[in-house]
Amino acid sequence: MTAISGVAFSGSFDGHLRAYDATTGEVIWDVDTYRDFDTVNGVPAHGGALNGPGATIVDGMLYVNSGYSALGFMPGNVLLAFSLD
Repeated sequence: MTAISGVAFSGSFDGHLRAYDATTGEVIWDVDTYRDFDTVNGVPAHGGALNGPGATIVDGMLYVNSGYSALGFMPGNVLLAFSLD
């Protein structure tokens, strides 16, 4: 889990990255990472389970890796970057 002022981000084993209102707990953003992605380097990428470390937030960007095959979770190989733009 990662938190900034007013928002908490949490990934889940089902491949979803969600943002929660830190006061009410309401889901305010949800992205399904369990899919194929176009990448900047052209390498085929697919998201999967989110487990382990939380997202990293720096300079208005949120970074998270998606895909954990340990213990039978959904494998994947993608590092995702999100911005407000």
